[in-house]
Amino acid sequence: MEVIIPAIIQGFCYAAMAFGIYLTLRIFNIPDITTDGSYTLGGVVAAVLISNHWHPSYAMPIVLVAGALAGVATGLIHTQLKLHPLLAGILVMTSLYSINLFIMGRPNIPLINEANIFNDNTSFNMLLAAMFSIVLLLLLFWLMKTDFGIAMRATGSNELMVKAMGINTNFMKVAGLAIANALTALSGYMMVQYQGFADINMGIGIVIAGLAAVILGESFTAFFKSSSILSALISVLLGSVLFRLLLAFALLAGVPPQMLKLLTAILVLLAAGVFKFIFRPAQ
Repeated sequence: MEVIIPAIIQGFCYAAMAFGIYLTLRIFNIPDITTDGSYTLGGVVAAVLISNHWHPSYAMPIVLVAGALAGVATGLIHTQLKLHPLLAGILVMTSLYSINLFIMGRPNIPLINEANIFNDNTSFNMLLAAMFSIVLLLLLFWLMKTDFGIAMRATGSNELMVKAMGINTNFMKVAGLAIANALTALSGYMMVQYQGFADINMGIGIVIAGLAAVILGESFTAFFKSSSILSALISVLLGSVLFRLLLAFALLAGVPPQMLKLLTAILVLLAAGVFKFIFRPAQ
């Protein structure tokens, strides 16, 4: 249980990032690599403010704005300069490495004895992280049901039709990327407090972890043959927790920590390949 419970808590902390990746990848069909940089950005901004004796609740809105600005940068490069969204994300992610290091002023920031939303009570931490994720899920579900959310979903499904209806699709893409990266930054905000430090390299490869959560979650919706937005969001949340549990079980089974990135890639391949093959709709 010393490994399992922390894995569940981390799964809930990473859920916001998984929601962000679901939004860009499945709603807009945009592979957004900005995630690696905006996740670190959220953690870095939170760590700098908290280490300067800001209360975490005051730091959170600034973290959200910082993440949203990263998404806006990617969106503007894609929509205004007409660069492929993958390249736009890579450019912003690369730039954010230097920006994050400039904000930190050093490679890592410890948060020992600083204000924290978590404490030494494991049950409280799990309940807090779970409630945080559930509130985000409900807010996203509400957003997807509004006219704005429906317009975003329509933009991803049929951009030409949406343009014909007079909706600014470029604005929708930029807004979607802003929301997605704000959520990703929120995950960084949660994790630096849970682990007790921020590190400049904490976001390297994190997009794969979020992708694994989304794809694992999709296996649930495929199994239960559900296609509603609510079931998709719930599945992404479950996928985030399941992915962390799988890594925890791998560590318990004796897999060396340095092999976890390889294991992550294998899990993504299995989820994307085997599960989709098993649960693919009949032709």
